[in-house]
Amino acid sequence: VQLQAYGGGLAQAGGSLRLSCAASGRTFGDYKVAWFRQAPGKEREFVAALTWLGGGILYTDSVKGRFTISRDFAKNTVYLQMNSLKPEDTANYYCAAGRPIFSAWTDGDSWNYWGQGTLVTVSS
Repeated sequence: VQLQAYGGGLAQAGGSLRLSCAASGRTFGDYKVAWFRQAPGKEREFVAALTWLGGGILYTDSVKGRFTISRDFAKNTVYLQMNSLKPEDTANYYCAAGRPIFSAWTDGDSWNYWGQGTLVTVSS
């Protein structure tokens, strides 16, 4: 599966952006789909993930209540709605797909397919 992430840009603190992750080559099917981010000089960090055909959803604590991961079956796309953005949310955001077990969702090495990054910059 090929993944394309887009929707990044510049936002002010307190603002919102919506990222999209579109799949091509096949549907997400039985995959899980995740968002990770990497800020300059920092390690890659898990943000959120969901089960494409199930109800599983997980967020990292720092984005709970601010970010929402969702899916559109018709468009074969996963979204990350980011509200109440903070400067510390500035990073390249990547979507990933695979079949990791739930306990491994936060481990980037557990995901098989990656899209290119989309840059989110939040100004204070």
